[in-house]
Amino acid sequence: MTVGIVDAYNDPNAESDLATYRSTYGLSACTKANGCFKQVSQTGSTTSLPTNDSGWAGEEMLDIDMVSAVCPNCSIVLVEANSANDTDLGTAENEAVALGAKFVSNSWGGSEASSQTSEDSQYFKHPGVAITVSAGDSGYGAEYPATSQYVTAVGGTALSTASNSRGWSESVWNTSSTEGTGSGCSAYDPKPSWQTDTGCSKRMEADVSAVADPATGVAVYDTYGGSGWAVYGGTSASSPIIASVYALAGAPGASDYPAKYPYQHTSNLYDVTSGSNGSCSPSYYCTAGTGYDGPTGWGTPNGTAAFTSGGGTGGNTVSVTNPGSQSTTTGSSASLQISASDSGGAALTYSATGLPSGLSINSSTGLISGTASTAGTYQVTVTATDSTGATGSTSFTWTVGTSGGGGCTSAQLLGNQGFESGNSTWSASSGVITNDSGEAAHSGSYYAWLDGYGSSHTDTLSQSVTIPAGCKASFTFYLHIDTAETGSTAYDKLTVSAGSTTLATYSNLNKASGYAQKTFDLSSFAGQTVTLKFNGVEDSSLQTSFVVDDTAVTTS
Repeated sequence: MTVGIVDAYNDPNAESDLATYRSTYGLSACTKANGCFKQVSQTGSTTSLPTNDSGWAGEEMLDIDMVSAVCPNCSIVLVEANSANDTDLGTAENEAVALGAKFVSNSWGGSEASSQTSEDSQYFKHPGVAITVSAGDSGYGAEYPATSQYVTAVGGTALSTASNSRGWSESVWNTSSTEGTGSGCSAYDPKPSWQTDTGCSKRMEADVSAVADPATGVAVYDTYGGSGWAVYGGTSASSPIIASVYALAGAPGASDYPAKYPYQHTSNLYDVTSGSNGSCSPSYYCTAGTGYDGPTGWGTPNGTAAFTSGGGTGGNTVSVTNPGSQSTTTGSSASLQISASDSGGAALTYSATGLPSGLSINSSTGLISGTASTAGTYQVTVTATDSTGATGSTSFTWTVGTSGGGGCTSAQLLGNQGFESGNSTWSASSGVITNDSGEAAHSGSYYAWLDGYGSSHTDTLSQSVTIPAGCKASFTFYLHIDTAETGSTAYDKLTVSAGSTTLATYSNLNKASGYAQKTFDLSSFAGQTVTLKFNGVEDSSLQTSFVVDDTAVTTS
């Protein structure tokens, strides 16, 4: 699982400080080199990062270290906004999701404003993504974006040792009248259907909580904003802790706003019943009690079950990887291995509907095999089920063409042709598939943007496709090139290839004001699986942007 961290400004020591933290606690290395750690700007750039800022560096290291502590096998994407204003932080939020994070933590916020409901839909409305937000550290009073209807608002507690079976007890974190966890009733955001407290007609903050009291805080290693090891606290700690618990629980339902999950599993939380963070009416806005209350929500994690979809107490989540569109011909043998995982490590059984005639799935291994007998286009759904009854599914198209006699069923073979599904199906360098406003899509919102950094850089974009035997095939895409280069030298180049065959090479010399469609014949690859690849290489100065959209491989 990948956890996104959204903060402002750059910490140049983030990766090296993370290495010290993880080494100290015996955790595996999490680096850019091994793909575990990414540090990018709000537009996904790994090279053009924001201004260094020692004040935000401590915040970033707290967030990163807490993900490491709670989910040490998670990958981390640190997205750094250009500034601490809502627009930049919101842009960074969208970028974290575009980069594949299904869990995103935000340890920042401020006073509510009437504009926040529009910001909800711009930056936080991401179904299928668990977004956590700190409730605030200034005591009683609602803050945004914790009061967004689309996020999980995370309050803070103070820990005390106890002689109970758990070994701990908790109360509301409240150091003074100006320091403690935030909570309150939103003045603007509508109340989600799953939140049922009756005293607040709009969105109530918080939903759940975790340790935040600096007096019972957490160890953090920071050398840019600090001098090394220190003890940190605040709901800036509790937000990444809860985001990481969501990650341990498994991928959210694709159409869910996971803030609702704890409300469906309240018995799987430790109820915090003592303490307050100020004066309020009604009292549950700021005072802990049995059941739901503002400062601590429904309580703190007791395992991961409260952070899963579905009604089961086991809380396992099954994820099935989409294999992309498939093609074969009648009389030809087929073999496709379905890949799936279970958050609890339980054994899986497989089933499928809509398979082409002659194909079947092995219920134990997930291998689809056989000989297709009837031409046509089939909508296949594969489901994996674990021993607790948790299920996960994926759907894809399987085209069966006619073999012999030159017959071929017309079909479009590429998945996610216009990139509107983000990084699914395609393999791409970080930030290539984007809806950034810096370039325009040919259609829709997303497109593939290779290079454009104005420094030595290489971006790649690829997808493998199987072209049925007996078919003619045509590869098309729309290409737009803009550049700051001048003169007649090809400094920056985009190579388009099919397997080891170069189809075309473009450069800054091919710049144009709009998109142009490119077409290539792939008929010579019939009966083969071939990787279509775009490889953009930029030299050390002056940007060239290669922008690709609306791809297709069409058989006839």
